[in-house]
Amino acid sequence: MPSPAVREAGRGERGTASVELVAVVPFLLLAVVAAAQIALAGQALWSAGVAARAGARAALVGGEATAAARAALPPSLRRGARVEEDEGVEVRVEVQRLFPSLPEIRVGASTELEPGDG
Repeated sequence: MPSPAVREAGRGERGTASVELVAVVPFLLLAVVAAAQIALAGQALWSAGVAARAGARAALVGGEATAAARAALPPSLRRGARVEEDEGVEVRVEVQRLFPSLPEIRVGASTELEPGDG
């Protein structure tokens, strides 16, 4: 059987786990929000690449590259999207923000297709 001093020391530890959890929760929430924002940026970059490729395909067959690129974007990214045609097609979109106070971030992709490219 433990001595009275050991039992008293154990009682002083009560509630420590709760305090530690309360201290860690804000950091866990921040990590989740940061991961979600990074996922949104990745989705925007992926969508810009798909749209640039669709625009380049349309330009290759004589279609309207800008319209094809915009149509390939998800509706949430179409507003404010910039599509430029030069030697290829470049699409730039704004990354959706979880919080409006975050700074605006734009990502983009460009593609150039030649006859015979897949």
